[in-house]
Amino acid sequence: MRRAVHIDGYPQRLGGHCGSGALRDLLTWAGLDWGRPLSEGLVFGLGGSLAFTYLRVPGLTPPVYLVGRDAELEANVCARLGVETSRNQTDDPAVAWRWLTDELDQGRPVMLNADIAFLPYLRVQLSNTRHDIVAIGYDETAGTVTVVDNDRIEPQVVPAEDLDRARSSTGFPDPVRYATWPMRFPHELPDLATAATSAAAAAARQLREGAGQLFDPIALPPRTVTGTGLKGLETFAADLGSWASVMDEEALSQSRRALAVFIEKAGTGGGLFRRLQAEFCTDVADRLESAPFAEAGQAWETAARAWSSLATACVGESSSLRELEDTVREITHLERAACAALELAARTTPAGHRAEG
Repeated sequence: MRRAVHIDGYPQRLGGHCGSGALRDLLTWAGLDWGRPLSEGLVFGLGGSLAFTYLRVPGLTPPVYLVGRDAELEANVCARLGVETSRNQTDDPAVAWRWLTDELDQGRPVMLNADIAFLPYLRVQLSNTRHDIVAIGYDETAGTVTVVDNDRIEPQVVPAEDLDRARSSTGFPDPVRYATWPMRFPHELPDLATAATSAAAAAARQLREGAGQLFDPIALPPRTVTGTGLKGLETFAADLGSWASVMDEEALSQSRRALAVFIEKAGTGGGLFRRLQAEFCTDVADRLESAPFAEAGQAWETAARAWSSLATACVGESSSLRELEDTVREITHLERAACAALELAARTTPAGHRAEG
């Protein structure tokens, strides 16, 4: 017998980033908060996953890539908040379909990874195999699955064949292999201050150590330029000055436009995820009455504005590569200051704020 299941009342909201937007809505669906609805920035920051990676890869079109988070945001948020989950993968479409329908049959929405290039409602050509969506229903007779996406205000009814292509894609940056995240939620969230300070310390440490990169350097082509963390910002600035000598005019134009997309439009929440990090700090400061977190929020908002200014300059013809390089060097100073503010907040905020009324 063909089945049809739909989870009613799922609390979907638009989000700046697929991962933090999906997790915010899933936590809200599970009835978890600290006395008032969770902001997306708060959820993002609880991953402790703020990072920086720059790549210039010969043969890639465009030849540059920029990202401001690590690969473990979703797993880190769940671990820090006591949500039991794992990123299950398979190459068997029948197994993957059973994973999806088993969760929905039990009335549980389920987060999936999918390549945006194969999601028909997004209408994009760019491949990103790590995009998070949440399935909330399926209809075997119609051959459809209903999903929610941070980029769309309404649930999307997707042909099951299209979703299968998105879930089995071998595109950039790595094969999806039907990645599925079944989740079991706790009865209540842990102490907010403990979770927030742990996440803040992890993000600052990752930036200082250059950890959290998405790619195995050994797997990258020869002559690839790569930089991570705060030192990676210096690499990025220095490499910008060489673009004119290693790229033709078309590649140079593509690279400038790509930087603007990576900073502002590629699901970053604006400002290369720094605006979401600022919201995390500000929200924690408000809930815990923490001056250090408030100062960290201001510092990350300043960094976010600088990143947004760089994006604007990248698409303008009036800014030279030298001017872009100077802007990145200024951003490097701002990020060092914001990182120090985050470390101070992590050290000086006391525990003991489990919930609010």
